[in-house]
Amino acid sequence: MKKILLAAALLAASALNGVMPAQAQNYPNRPIKVVVPFPAGGPTDGMARIISDRLHAVLGQPIVVENRGGAGGGIGGKFVADADPDGYTLLMSPGGALTTGPLVNPHIGYDPVKVFTGVCELIETPLIISVRPDLPARSLADIVAYAKANPGKLKWGTQGFGTAPYLLAEMFKLEAGINMLNVPYRGTGPLLNAILAREVQMLADPSTTSLPFIQAGKLRPIAIAGTERYAELPNVPTTIEAGYAKLISPFWLAVVAPAATPRNIIDRLNNAFRQALAVPDTRARLAALGAEIRIGTPQDLDRMLAAERARWAPIIEAAHIKME
Repeated sequence: MKKILLAAALLAASALNGVMPAQAQNYPNRPIKVVVPFPAGGPTDGMARIISDRLHAVLGQPIVVENRGGAGGGIGGKFVADADPDGYTLLMSPGGALTTGPLVNPHIGYDPVKVFTGVCELIETPLIISVRPDLPARSLADIVAYAKANPGKLKWGTQGFGTAPYLLAEMFKLEAGINMLNVPYRGTGPLLNAILAREVQMLADPSTTSLPFIQAGKLRPIAIAGTERYAELPNVPTTIEAGYAKLISPFWLAVVAPAATPRNIIDRLNNAFRQALAVPDTRARLAALGAEIRIGTPQDLDRMLAAERARWAPIIEAAHIKME
């Protein structure tokens, strides 16, 4: 009897092993869902839709962008972590769902190192620190002076608890020794509405979404949170030039899939994103928004994510940032 059961088990395993490669070889043969873990109207959503437009042409299947915002990217991250590892549900996200969010939220429901496998990084773009024009500040030094003269009154709005801009604000508080309020929203769209409605006075946001408001005079840029000045705003100094060398946090966007996704599907997706981002029209649309293409291998992404976690972990510990 045991021999019969063993033979049946081996036969079932053999059949399963035969089915999976066939499914992977036929990939894709139905629509692919790209989950954006933030509300519509933000930089992640905008980039996802530009890239997905071309990805559809490359893969020959519809690409459905689905917004699942909340918990600093954690809700969308958990949805993809629990999805079937068949290449039909992907997560396109900045660090909130992949690095910083899980570090600050012990209840997020997944370990990104265990539940995801990297497909590729897509783009990077400058993070611009800006203020409302009616705030009497034209530099980070002015912000520090204002905060010290008005303790607890300065409100820095962020895209969600645990996101990179949230941690950037906390790092600034530590470095400058100031008392200001860090106000998290559910993404860039709600945050931009909040600063226009005078709920908060400053923010750090990617050029892809904040530049139009800067050009319209609705925001005043005071620093670039990176190592180089931004070509569209050549007179705005970097945070390093302003004396805050640790305040460096470019906005990046990456794609991951559930961990057990077959390797040939991961390679197919990596190649498809590479082709999609090679199209001159797509590159021009992204460049117009200040986005620099940074596509690499799945291994390149894994190394980048590991470095990001290692960078933010001590900052989170020093600032005692934990979601209760």
